[in-house]
Amino acid sequence: MIVIGADTHKRTHALAAVRAATGAVMAQRSIAADEPGHLSALRWARELDGDRVWALEDCRHVSRRLEQALVAAGERVIRVAPQLMGQTRRGERQPGKSDQIDALAVARAVLREGVERFPAAFLDERAMAIRLLADHRDDLVAERTRVQNRLRWHLVAICPELEASLPSRCLDRAVWLDRIARKLGRLATSNTRVRIARQLVSAIRQLTRQAEAIEAELRVLVRTYHPRLLAETGCGALTAATLIGRTAGAERFATDARFARQAGTAPIPASSGKRNRHRLHRGGDRQLNRALHTIAITRAARDPETRAYLQRKIAEGKTRKQAIRCLKRHLARRFHRLLTAPIPDAPTVTINARVHAPCLT
Repeated sequence: MIVIGADTHKRTHALAAVRAATGAVMAQRSIAADEPGHLSALRWARELDGDRVWALEDCRHVSRRLEQALVAAGERVIRVAPQLMGQTRRGERQPGKSDQIDALAVARAVLREGVERFPAAFLDERAMAIRLLADHRDDLVAERTRVQNRLRWHLVAICPELEASLPSRCLDRAVWLDRIARKLGRLATSNTRVRIARQLVSAIRQLTRQAEAIEAELRVLVRTYHPRLLAETGCGALTAATLIGRTAGAERFATDARFARQAGTAPIPASSGKRNRHRLHRGGDRQLNRALHTIAITRAARDPETRAYLQRKIAEGKTRKQAIRCLKRHLARRFHRLLTAPIPDAPTVTINARVHAPCLT
């Protein structure tokens, strides 16, 4: 068997084929990041060995088209976290950095950790659409926060009393924006700072409308895609969208333990001598971890069974933070089961074979 590491970029992809048994480099090449390039990569790989695994650095924006083409063509594809590639490269005898060195580091990271420990790539266009919308909404909210901060600084100069009376995180609500707009409307329009503040108020209104529209669309998509998630305490539409989009197909995780590792909720042993303990895992997908943390905190406040669970853990000698980590691991197990459970009458998604599965004959 061979492992083909891929270092992906916008214009080109670097490939490196390595023998799984010996770690020896078989071949290296660079391909264009387009359909003809994907076709040539498939032909090149099939000439090297019939038993192969593609290891793609998990940079979803630049690796997505290559991943789709390989999976649709029946190839086995796994995703490798970028930090693992970096660790392997630092341990190599050959110094420096290049695309070919990075591709080789991806392949050798897989050999070091074991092929079975990496999540398989999985095509799910509906989950991708949910992730894109959720990410776009996050960008809009982040931009709104920046605009709100600029507006506050202008209000400090224009009317410090008004700015001091504004509660924190209130500038996404119409009642406070209306109050600011009325105050600015009574000031002279010849003042440059006033004109800028008015424009910022309008920008905040527009960004809020866009974010709310996307949230409503996500609510419909999540209800159609996986309605069971919305029935869970603490899992609203935005949290469910994060779980669906960031998981990118729960079927690629063979066990809930692998899903928990991806979510950063699997504790890491940190024992020494007579002290036996586990510490927080800071790896994994931090957005997925945040979604599980939101559910855990909400349940701890509203769900009697969850409160009783936390109290039992604290009675065992754990701190509240450690008890929350145990709860998040439990939630990772539960939501893995929910995400992998079949949904009755779920519509199927057809992938465009011409684009994603090029003919090799």
